[in-house]
Amino acid sequence: MKLQNSWWFFFCGLWSLLALTSCKNRNTQDLSLRQKSDPHSFALVDESKVNHLDLDLEVDFEHKTIGGTATLSLENTPRAKNLVLDTKQLMIEEVTRLDSSGKSETVKFELGNTDPILGQPLTIPIKPSTQQVSVTYQTSPHAEALQWLEPNLTAGKRHPFLLTQSQAINARTWVPIQDGPGYRFTYSAKVTVPEALMAVMSASNPQEKSETGEYRFQMDQPIPAYLLALAVGDIQFKALGPRTGVYAEPGMLDKAAYELEEMEKMMDIAENMYGPYRWDRYDVIILPPSFPFGGMENPRLTFATPTILAGDRSLTSLIAHELAHSWSGNLVTNATWNDFWINEGFTVYFEYRIMEELKGRAYSEMLASLSYQDLVEEVRSMGPNSPETHLKLDLEGQNPDDGVTSIAYDKGYYFLRLVEEAVGRERFDAFLRSYFSENAFKTMTTEVFLARMHEELFANDEEKWSEVRVEQWVYGPGVPKNCPEADPERFQRVHDAMTSWGAGQVPSEIKTDDWSTHEWVHFIRSLPDSLTQAEMSSLDGAFKFTQRTNAEVQCVWYAKAISSRYEPAYPYIEKFLVDVGRRKFLTPLYKAMSQSEEGRKMALQIYEKARPGYHPISYKTIDNILEWPPAPGSGK
Repeated sequence: MKLQNSWWFFFCGLWSLLALTSCKNRNTQDLSLRQKSDPHSFALVDESKVNHLDLDLEVDFEHKTIGGTATLSLENTPRAKNLVLDTKQLMIEEVTRLDSSGKSETVKFELGNTDPILGQPLTIPIKPSTQQVSVTYQTSPHAEALQWLEPNLTAGKRHPFLLTQSQAINARTWVPIQDGPGYRFTYSAKVTVPEALMAVMSASNPQEKSETGEYRFQMDQPIPAYLLALAVGDIQFKALGPRTGVYAEPGMLDKAAYELEEMEKMMDIAENMYGPYRWDRYDVIILPPSFPFGGMENPRLTFATPTILAGDRSLTSLIAHELAHSWSGNLVTNATWNDFWINEGFTVYFEYRIMEELKGRAYSEMLASLSYQDLVEEVRSMGPNSPETHLKLDLEGQNPDDGVTSIAYDKGYYFLRLVEEAVGRERFDAFLRSYFSENAFKTMTTEVFLARMHEELFANDEEKWSEVRVEQWVYGPGVPKNCPEADPERFQRVHDAMTSWGAGQVPSEIKTDDWSTHEWVHFIRSLPDSLTQAEMSSLDGAFKFTQRTNAEVQCVWYAKAISSRYEPAYPYIEKFLVDVGRRKFLTPLYKAMSQSEEGRKMALQIYEKARPGYHPISYKTIDNILEWPPAPGSGK
């Protein structure tokens, strides 16, 4: 793509305008102006911006609510008349404001019209001299960020559990706040919980239970609201290294500690690559299985699914991913959810670099190859010309959760890998190290990043820039033809096994003793779409796929069982879907069942049992797949 002349860069470089001629109408605005126009927030930061949040909350398991006060410290402009906060389903009881004279007064507030996605703006009258605003409120029992688990849905079966998931715009369902990724603040909190339980947050955390049930937290590094997190349950802590440790229910703690033993080493690898870790500690909490994601990169405390506890440390690349977010996402954050790939594409790239250093290039190339398979399948599902397959999204009017697809992760990864291969790893690493350091605790747009990348890596080589085809990758659909190719040499053994099996070799004679999870996943994915009952039975008899406890292998095998109508797996599929709430696994299985009338009937029967244990993020996705609740007279 032809570029603008160098004088144009000189004039506009300070403002980080996009360096592509074809993008000259997408003028990049000053970042503060971009923040005002976040399509998923009501906040007006050109009047008043929250720079610190102090919470005083009590967790009520009986009524499934959190209540208390949020005190917001403000940074106002001279024209400030209103503080506008994002809320959703919050019951606002009282609002007070404190001005520079120390005078506190109760003020009238206004809750605006309800938007089904965004919730309601909370408008509070202020003056330029207003220093703080305090909001006393209570959450709804149906708050989308909160999942209340009865004891039977936990590992210990004795105590209830609460977990939050604030990303993308669910923080507003449990805290009145400026809920956009471009708005950062520090926070402190006092949280009161039942005495038998421990509370932890995305902040400094206790390592032992409080006798009073009162816990205090401090987060001195500024974060966006989507990184606010709270978990409450019967949990214990175990140190893994000087800066790392794991929280889990008592019965899972030793298993989790074994699985995550390499965390401190991962931190050392990451720091050697891209600079110091800025968040003091890095701990992980293993949550009950209803957690909707593999992991959530809450600062200082990654929230993780128990499905990574495979017993052989084969799924810990997920921890490398969440750790990498401490640089890409938490440290340098997408300005709006339209720039989501800025968080996730970088993090997948960093994750694979960590795993390459930890376990070798052959291992990380398996991960990259599986990512490419996921990307191709996502594009096929969405349509090769779908705007949803662009890296730069337009999510206005949509829930930003709709942008959480393989595109941001895997297409983003392959774009960055292409750039690395174009300029060389040494130059690219130096660029990223500088990028993370100079933009620490700031936000980033696609356009600003591309301009910086062009200036620092391609300014003297316009031909190479053109060869990368940035426009196609970022603003175009599908997978561009110049996508790099992974070289998963360890998958050659899988291909050889497939060839032997296809030639009639008995499955039990195939040598698979040292296969990792990734080789098994690739093997199952490489099987024909539909197999005979005899073929399924033969494979299952040899490799015990149906009875596996590795969720990654279970998911791909169960999808194959559904398409092949392999009924011996059906009871195990039901148990898996009832026990596991991770959306990554639920979605393909419910989609597979919904392809036939018989399968849809089975899916509805399972879903009726399973849905009460799913997080709202998961069940909203499955509701759409199954058109839940079924219409009267539909047979369910």
